[in-house]
Amino acid sequence: MNVVASQPQASLGALTEDVLVLRAVHRAVSELRRGTPVLVHGAEGAMLVAAAETVGAQGLGEMARASARPPVLLLAPVRAAALLQRPVPLDAPEAGAVALRLPAGLMDPERLRAFADPTADQLLGAEGQQLDRAATPALAPAALALAKLGRLLPALVAVPMDRVVTSVPGLMGIAAEEILAYPHTAATTLRAVGEARVPLEDAKDTRIIAYRAADGGIEHLAMLVGNPEAVLAEGRAPLARLHSECFTGDLLGSLRCDCGPQLKGALRRMAEEGAGVLIYLAQEGRGIGLVNKLRAYTLQDQGLDTLDANRALGYGADERNFLVAATMLRALGIPRVRLLTNNPDKLAGLAACGIEVQAREEHAFAGNGVNDGYLATKAQRFGHMLPE
Repeated sequence: MNVVASQPQASLGALTEDVLVLRAVHRAVSELRRGTPVLVHGAEGAMLVAAAETVGAQGLGEMARASARPPVLLLAPVRAAALLQRPVPLDAPEAGAVALRLPAGLMDPERLRAFADPTADQLLGAEGQQLDRAATPALAPAALALAKLGRLLPALVAVPMDRVVTSVPGLMGIAAEEILAYPHTAATTLRAVGEARVPLEDAKDTRIIAYRAADGGIEHLAMLVGNPEAVLAEGRAPLARLHSECFTGDLLGSLRCDCGPQLKGALRRMAEEGAGVLIYLAQEGRGIGLVNKLRAYTLQDQGLDTLDANRALGYGADERNFLVAATMLRALGIPRVRLLTNNPDKLAGLAACGIEVQAREEHAFAGNGVNDGYLATKAQRFGHMLPE
């Protein structure tokens, strides 16, 4: 079956609208990564935002010229509490973000990077205590979501505008609702763009199919071992595995995790059964990206576990989007699977997205002496169903 040629087409009008929205968000992400301010606007107002880890003097100057309002630092609650060195009570409307006042003397790119990054070398005890709570803008959750889409630390300098505007000369504007809708829209516009037979060491009869969203972003891969379509035709569910890419584990053989053995073990198991599909998701580090995963490793070396390290960076425990995998399985004509996993969230995520999980197949590998604590955290804090 040539999946690329047989891919169903969405209506031209709907696809065109999706493309325009996705490309706008993609461009806004690129601006933040370059240190350029972006205007986030919505019914609640408008504000200029810049990523604290990338903004420079030029970007800060552009924000000051566009609005005379005082700047604030938008952070995830855990990071805000660390800087303030005290608990941060949350009200429901601002549960995903906290705003801190930024005195003029702290509007310096190096200080802002240190505020954003808990692995920064500078000790911020005294400077952190100069910060205090400010009213959290209604658009703050969307702004932090934009930073996360760019795999940036969710820490933004924000300057509210004096009135509701949708454009600022020389700077890009993006609607808050388009940012928040991006993960779902990107997942549902995935299309197969390339396919080839690629014999693998652990599964010689393998096809790899690449999928790309309408904004031309990063590709996700489906690895089809043998003939899973024939298994479905016989009324059975093929083996499947959702595997998030892990550069350090899959490619380098890192001992800090069990990703490499899980990847190779899944392909071997599918080859032994004669069929299966491995969805290889471009969602490194549970969705926080490679750079932030390395930062998390630094925090783990200082005593935090996997979950707390991600939260200290301002991310959730798991930022992955399993709708991506469900969309790919549907495109492949695989509506039901036997899932190789120990993670209950994957079972629930696929089921919520309309894929029938007929059975869970255990997929555990013994610790290696380095990753024992990592595996214990998976079981105790993420609820993974690992053998005793």
